[in-house]
Amino acid sequence: MATTRLDRARVARVALDLLNETGLDGLTLRAIAQRLDVKAPALYWHFKDKQALLDEMATEMLRRMTADLEGGHDGADEDWAAALARSMRGLRSHLLRYRDGAKVYSGTHFTDISYAAPMEAQLHRLTRAGFTPGTAARAWLTAYSYTIGYVIEEQATGPDPATGGDGYDLAARAERLKDYPLTAAAGEEMFRAYETGFETGLAAVVAGIATTLRTH
Repeated sequence: MATTRLDRARVARVALDLLNETGLDGLTLRAIAQRLDVKAPALYWHFKDKQALLDEMATEMLRRMTADLEGGHDGADEDWAAALARSMRGLRSHLLRYRDGAKVYSGTHFTDISYAAPMEAQLHRLTRAGFTPGTAARAWLTAYSYTIGYVIEEQATGPDPATGGDGYDLAARAERLKDYPLTAAAGEEMFRAYETGFETGLAAVVAGIATTLRTH
């Protein structure tokens, strides 16, 4: 057994490295233990099951994201819409650094309060801009949910980092849908132009938030 002391953060870092090789389906406690050169039961001292490990992995992703975003822009001169959009772009960018990153990140429970300071700043900016505390929370969650969902679909249907393939076979899709020309043609917009698509959708989400949730 390796003599280097195991801790939750180290296991999470190794698991994130392995995630890029195996994807979420191939990520097992046994595989992580092998990479760490320990016996699998040693990991159960820190994580009762795979979900507990995913929670720690998501928290480590958040720590890295927060450090990068805080170091890159103070946001002092931004209005709420620009700041919210920038935050969501940063979230997407970081999720894309990991194979199946959005799946790992979604639905997890963070293991510390790393999320609190950046979230507090976003909510404070929104309330200063005319949102109530409730609508500020709803605005943030709406943009966040859009981003997480978009990246889950992007990583599921886009280029496969393991094989380098182009992702969704649009020619085969168009052939299957030849009797539905608009649906067939939609494939190019839905399954290729991910960057443009994200920005277009994000702009629509932010505009909708401004129209429906902001009080003045």
